[in-house]
Amino acid sequence: MRILLVEDDPSLAAGIRLALKPEHYTVDVLTDGPTALAALKGGEPLGAVILDLGLPGLDGMRVLEATRRHGNRVPVLVLTARDGVEDRIAGLDAGADDYLIKPFEVAELKARLRALLRRSLRQASSVLEVRGVRLDPVGRSVSYRNEPVALTRREFTLLQEFLGHPGRVFTRDTLARLVYGWDEDVESNAIEVHVHHLRRKLFPELIRTLRGIGYVMDDSAP
Repeated sequence: MRILLVEDDPSLAAGIRLALKPEHYTVDVLTDGPTALAALKGGEPLGAVILDLGLPGLDGMRVLEATRRHGNRVPVLVLTARDGVEDRIAGLDAGADDYLIKPFEVAELKARLRALLRRSLRQASSVLEVRGVRLDPVGRSVSYRNEPVALTRREFTLLQEFLGHPGRVFTRDTLARLVYGWDEDVESNAIEVHVHHLRRKLFPELIRTLRGIGYVMDDSAP
């Protein structure tokens, strides 16, 4: 799952990114308000945003307000040194889903992020099931014909997108943006490899290749 971290303190951003890596998140880091707002308005596929309020160029509160006005409902966890009650109320009223005061313990950040994502997943979707493949986004489990299937983080993310949008055509670039961070090197055949693994672990006809275009999951009966 992709997380956007907007934090202008390089050491803090690096520490958060390092702490979240074992949780199997793909963390992209931005350091100023205008760039963050452009990314959030651009429709990048994100699981959540960790947003500092004290940003250069454009205050994080303004970024949050503009993001919500634009219709983006991505879950947002606000980080801030502003610990006044009025500040917390203002952040929540602007559209924050949770609020964490600096300094904070990494364990609490992880716990709040997990809780935020659980709430978002429950609201966004229930268990997904197509052609005998069943995916539980909250429990992060997959089965095929009632037999458990072990997937890597990136395979799980791809399968969740396919199951959530049967019949939708995904280009390779779109799929790459779903599972890789902005600063990660992506091998030219990376998506082909992930799709191959999904077909092998589930069944070959689940995902169809559209030559020169991308991939689509057929939702018709096998």
